[in-house]
Amino acid sequence: MVPRSAKTSELAGRPSTLKLNAFYGKRTQKRPIHSNGAGRLLQVDLRHFAARRGIVLVSLAAVLWGTVGIATQAVYQQSKLNAITVGFYRLAFAFPIVAIICWKVVGKEIFKIHKPHYLKMAAIGAMLATYQVCYFAAVGYIGVAFATLITLCTAPVVVSLASVVFLREPLTRASVKALIFALVGTTLLVGFPEDSTAINNLFLGVSLSLGSAIGYAIVAMLGRSIATHCHPIHSTTVSFGVGALFLFPMAASNCLSVHYTWEILSLLLYIGFVPTAVAYSLFFLGMRNVKASTASILTMIEPLTATTLAWFLFDERLSVSGIAGALLLLYAIVVLYRGGKGQS
Repeated sequence: MVPRSAKTSELAGRPSTLKLNAFYGKRTQKRPIHSNGAGRLLQVDLRHFAARRGIVLVSLAAVLWGTVGIATQAVYQQSKLNAITVGFYRLAFAFPIVAIICWKVVGKEIFKIHKPHYLKMAAIGAMLATYQVCYFAAVGYIGVAFATLITLCTAPVVVSLASVVFLREPLTRASVKALIFALVGTTLLVGFPEDSTAINNLFLGVSLSLGSAIGYAIVAMLGRSIATHCHPIHSTTVSFGVGALFLFPMAASNCLSVHYTWEILSLLLYIGFVPTAVAYSLFFLGMRNVKASTASILTMIEPLTATTLAWFLFDERLSVSGIAGALLLLYAIVVLYRGGKGQS
């Protein structure tokens, strides 16, 4: 599938003391921008800008996630690593990177956050691991196309409905319109398997795909619920550490039985750094100003990126329906961006 203190400190990438105090519960003196109409208009414009900035950040995260499939496919071709082990390395290699950044940015304030927020971060980590395992298992039962289609199309629907109930987020007309276009576009882009008779254990495969979608929905909603209480790099660090620990027992035997070459290690390091450490940091940062339902729709850019890369790198042909689906996905993003003032 996160209060502002000073724009200068934010653009410099280093949160000010005032902003960190706001994150970790310290009392700060609030200063209204202006009490006149011009001040209120400026506040609205800043919220509008923040919402659109959040949309861009989440979209960039989804683009980076779309490169995982290409890199993972190369790992499978050159080694005997299984999907769960790749998922473990993805979080394990990303953890020290985000941990160092977290210490530089947040410092000792990481120990001052309330325990309930830490529990939510740990839950995000467990769900990160769970939805990956469910998806990888579903692929084995019903294939990539069906598993991807069910997971990608179900997740934003679950998030949109659950966020209205649990997070009290309004479901705007732009969100509903974008959701419909994104669902249809993803269906056309991913498509259905040509030989449906080869699908075994359909019920179990669909159940695992739905479990993966629900796991992602929980990640999106928990990420949104703690977005204003902690720095995004903080939640990312804790989530990755817990997720790696969660997957290690299932990946340990495969980790020790594989011969590693420099090519394999470089691919695993790429997966851990770019589409994981960087992408999830962008995602949780964007969640500070984007509704959970909007973020779940934007993450459907992932299959569009993967398809585009396959077209350029492997000369895979894109059907007419696939091109139509890609255009619908892009239009869904435009609808959300133009409706950005209602997202924050």
